[in-house]
Amino acid sequence: MENKKTKTTGSTFPLPPKKVKNTGYKKWIKFVWMALIALVLGIAGLFFAVSQGFLGEMPDVKQLENPDIYVASEIYSSDGVLLGKFEKEKTQPVEYKDLPAHLIYALQAKEDERFKEHSGIDLKSVARAVYFRGERGGGSTITQQLAKLLFTQDPSSNPLKRVFQKLKEWVVAVSLEKRYTKEEIVKLYFNKFDFTYNANGIEMASKIYFNKSTKQLTLPESAMFVAMLEAPIANNPLRNPERAKKRRDVVLGQMLDTGYIDQTTYQKAVDTPIKVDFHPIKTIDEGYSAYYKFYLRKEIDQYLKEYEKKTGKPLSLFKDGLKIYVTLDSKMQKYAEEAIKEHLTDLQRNFDNEQRGRKQRPFYLISDKEIDGIMLQAMKRTGRYKQLKAAGIPEDSIMLDFKKPIKTSRFTWNGEEEVEMSPYDSIRYHKQIAQAGLMSMVPGTGEIKAWVGGINWQHFQYDHIKQGKRQVGSTFKPFVYATAIMNLGMTPCSQVSNATYTKGSWKVEGGGGQLTLRDALAHSKNPVAVRLIEMASPKKVIQLARDLGVTEEIPNEYAVALGSSDITIYEMLGAYSTFANFGNYVKPEMIWRIEDANGRVITEVKNQTKEVMNEMYAYTMIDLMKGVAQYGTASGELQRRGIPKEAEIAAKTGTTQNNSDGWFIGMTPNLATGVWVGWEDRATHFRSTGEGQGAKMALPIWAIFMKKVYADKELNISPEDKFIKPSNWTGDCSDLQGLGGGYGDDGGLQTLDELKNPTPKNDPPKTGTTPKATQPKKEDNINENLNKDSEIDFNK
Repeated sequence: MENKKTKTTGSTFPLPPKKVKNTGYKKWIKFVWMALIALVLGIAGLFFAVSQGFLGEMPDVKQLENPDIYVASEIYSSDGVLLGKFEKEKTQPVEYKDLPAHLIYALQAKEDERFKEHSGIDLKSVARAVYFRGERGGGSTITQQLAKLLFTQDPSSNPLKRVFQKLKEWVVAVSLEKRYTKEEIVKLYFNKFDFTYNANGIEMASKIYFNKSTKQLTLPESAMFVAMLEAPIANNPLRNPERAKKRRDVVLGQMLDTGYIDQTTYQKAVDTPIKVDFHPIKTIDEGYSAYYKFYLRKEIDQYLKEYEKKTGKPLSLFKDGLKIYVTLDSKMQKYAEEAIKEHLTDLQRNFDNEQRGRKQRPFYLISDKEIDGIMLQAMKRTGRYKQLKAAGIPEDSIMLDFKKPIKTSRFTWNGEEEVEMSPYDSIRYHKQIAQAGLMSMVPGTGEIKAWVGGINWQHFQYDHIKQGKRQVGSTFKPFVYATAIMNLGMTPCSQVSNATYTKGSWKVEGGGGQLTLRDALAHSKNPVAVRLIEMASPKKVIQLARDLGVTEEIPNEYAVALGSSDITIYEMLGAYSTFANFGNYVKPEMIWRIEDANGRVITEVKNQTKEVMNEMYAYTMIDLMKGVAQYGTASGELQRRGIPKEAEIAAKTGTTQNNSDGWFIGMTPNLATGVWVGWEDRATHFRSTGEGQGAKMALPIWAIFMKKVYADKELNISPEDKFIKPSNWTGDCSDLQGLGGGYGDDGGLQTLDELKNPTPKNDPPKTGTTPKATQPKKEDNINENLNKDSEIDFNK
């Protein structure tokens, strides 16, 4: 049989089915799974990084286990007096069994319905908060809020930083849940929360607001405290009773919705008005000492950080019972506080009389629009405003809230005064209260003996010694004079024109004639100071100020000679003390040494000194400034205040534009003291220089203080003390030749031109001429204040 070829029509081997391309739906399923896995891994990795401290130091929750081992650190003055302590906030912890059931129910209903079910993080609440953008409540659990309360304290306004803070709070919350029972977490939360008015913890709050213990709280009272957890200032019954009741009723409504109370109980509670029985608790830090302790703590913290870096051993100011020995003298501190109170009581009365009936009280020379701007900025700095803003209250509603009268307290020199006034009016009232700062130190050692940074910490938490920078006025002039003496070879007897000074449209009025440096500084003549800085150059004056310890910004302009810069009392007094310390600058110090609880020295502060000028230059400045007290701008008031005529005082008064700031810095051989008086805003001041000058505002405080110091024989400071003169000093102007060269026998060289070309010995110097001044170079960068259209009238 013949084989025939068969036609192959196709392969008989079964081929795999054709690959079907993925649909879009399947791609999305795969993408979602991958995204979920990446998200889970990412969150896990992020949590691990946070918990291990890779994204910043993590708090130690173990410190909560031993709340009773905190030993306060003590502050001892140079004369051995216990000045105060650094201790944990005054609180009275309450046990869980003493918390009323309705207080716990209110907390859970308002803050965390599933508190008993989660382990620190409620994912359902987080998802709800994200989906509804927080409009139906936040996602934080009670445990997270405790973590925030204990370790975050001040939430960052930066969104990215706040995310990392939030992650840390989550990690800490989980740690807290592992370490404590639910009951312990609730107890900790109520014991740690600050209900304001020194009400630290629920027990203190119950006593301060209702004059009862926590276990005696009623349902409406418990609901009110829970409402305060959201915003303790905005929902405070003393500050805003209407809002406090409204928010309390919201909590009661949530308790009804969650089944903790029935309709009858709810209605009865809602119908109950809030009746506060206010019993405030005063603290020692409400007075003058708080200003000193504020900066003392900063200094101590720095030393403790250095100690830990060197030894690896951390020390706590509130836990380890340290002994801090400070330079402050308890008596001088007391005298300084008394001096400020005695003078400002009278000054405030005079200012109030001047303001009576004024529509713009207490502001001068600004428009209503500018006043509104000042008040708005002051409102925004208050805790009340920040909490209302954080709670999502619209701006116009916040303004209405600030205009509603409430029961509050206001400062007076006769003590706290309970009044009913709006927060807005309270802010404006306190803006009319005169402020002051006083610092006193030993020039030779830098020891700070008195520090009064303000008049009342509770109402004015702003330090006027090292925090507040104010325009210094004529107290800056000694730096100009010292520069001229050191660089131009001038002496106290050198003469400079006091004629009106003009440059462009800038004009400094003068009385004409020629004045010696001694007379010009004694009477604080502005044209002389401007001519001196023109001859010496602003750059050299600024450099001397830097050498004298002044770090604040000083513009490179002629107006600096009249005190246009803002500088602290701390830096001004440190600079002045150089003149009394033979030309050696000594950094003002608050601390002598710090010891641990066992008496071991942790740190011992050594004087930081540097030579700025020789003793002849330094004493020349002392001699010049003695004229201010002997017959110049300070002489009359010093005599009226009973300062002995024989007392050697080197001093300078200072008054700034429109009398906004009054200064007096006075040095005796063994004590230098600086005083500033003014108001919070520069638009608040006396109408006339007669009342607003430094000799009237600040000098009296110095005089009252020094009279008390002189009277205390144990302090060994006497009006008979004398400045030590250089061995070759006689006081005769001719004997001052050689300080900088180029003098005639009369010691009366007037200008830089005459310094280069001295008058022949037998020819008397010409009189009545205006000195030629070295003109500023382009690179000197003299700023445009010299060419303003309006006249700048700097008072002496």
